[in-house]
Amino acid sequence: MIKLQGRRIALIGGAGFIGHNLALTLAEMGADVHAIDSLQVNNLGAFSNSHEDANKALYLHFIHDRLRLLQEAQIPLHVVDARDYHVLSRCLNDLKPDTIVQLAAIAHANRANKDPYSTFDHSLRTLENALDCARGLRARFIYFSSSMVYGNFDGEAVTEERHCEPLGIYGALKYGGEKLVIAYGQVFGLSYTIVRPSALYGQRCVSRRVGQAFIEGVLRGAPLSVNGDGSDALDFTYIKDLLQGLVLCIGKDEARNQVFNLTYGGARSLAQMIDIVRQQFPNVEVKFQPRDALMPERGTLSIEKAKRLLGYCPEYPLEKGFVDYIQWYKDLTIRHQNFFSPLRDPSVYGGNQR
Repeated sequence: MIKLQGRRIALIGGAGFIGHNLALTLAEMGADVHAIDSLQVNNLGAFSNSHEDANKALYLHFIHDRLRLLQEAQIPLHVVDARDYHVLSRCLNDLKPDTIVQLAAIAHANRANKDPYSTFDHSLRTLENALDCARGLRARFIYFSSSMVYGNFDGEAVTEERHCEPLGIYGALKYGGEKLVIAYGQVFGLSYTIVRPSALYGQRCVSRRVGQAFIEGVLRGAPLSVNGDGSDALDFTYIKDLLQGLVLCIGKDEARNQVFNLTYGGARSLAQMIDIVRQQFPNVEVKFQPRDALMPERGTLSIEKAKRLLGYCPEYPLEKGFVDYIQWYKDLTIRHQNFFSPLRDPSVYGGNQR
């Protein structure tokens, strides 16, 4: 059993998809959780100011639901822009957390390639500020990296020791972030853990990841738009499995100064995901698009290290987790059918396959 009673944990980016789910989980375990978020990146500010996003109403509903859940769980939300070192420093010095989880970032590989400045600003600058605050507080530091640091996969399962050759700006920045975290450990004795998730999916996500795009497209009567021929395989990971791994990383001393793949641990092809969609929505149409040249060839991430050191045990294969996710959307349509009216341009449902 992981005991987190009384632990004070600050989540930078704590109102995001992963952040709010992690905050709720930690609060249920008795931790003193604080969410720090500017509410701008892929959040309330971004969608409130959008005039062209076809999903604006739906995603604002998701975001307001996150904020409601945080409030009901009595989790304080500190509206702070982590790019501002002095404001972030004051906030963290007041809170004095023993653990800082760095989630703030641009979480889109294709957006990172299209807008490098914003990516550096919201990802690397926020990381630098958080690290410097953490060293002053002597706080444990959890950094969210990505499976994209590996670049093209080779072999049956990629281990944490494999040489990383990221493709594109997103993967390179995440790998650079890892090196910066490790350097703070070397120079200042900062205790850290680096996690590498993959192809995450789950409730109240607004990133339009590939599985989410499939479900929302079908509910709107649009065909499934697939980049490539469907053979691309990703280590799809349900949010509940990731949360289990994160709790272990926060609570166990064995996670200190380690890098972990936190995924389901078994790659599945897009074609297999489409088959599950077809089981839930018969007669769905599928359209194949050219593959993104900057999207690496990926596959299974080895989770043997997390199993051995942490006792990590994922429980949600695609047939369980993705079906659960589809059912959540089906229940949502009963209450809010207006969110799923047909689109004039169904091409917006090309999913982000990070």
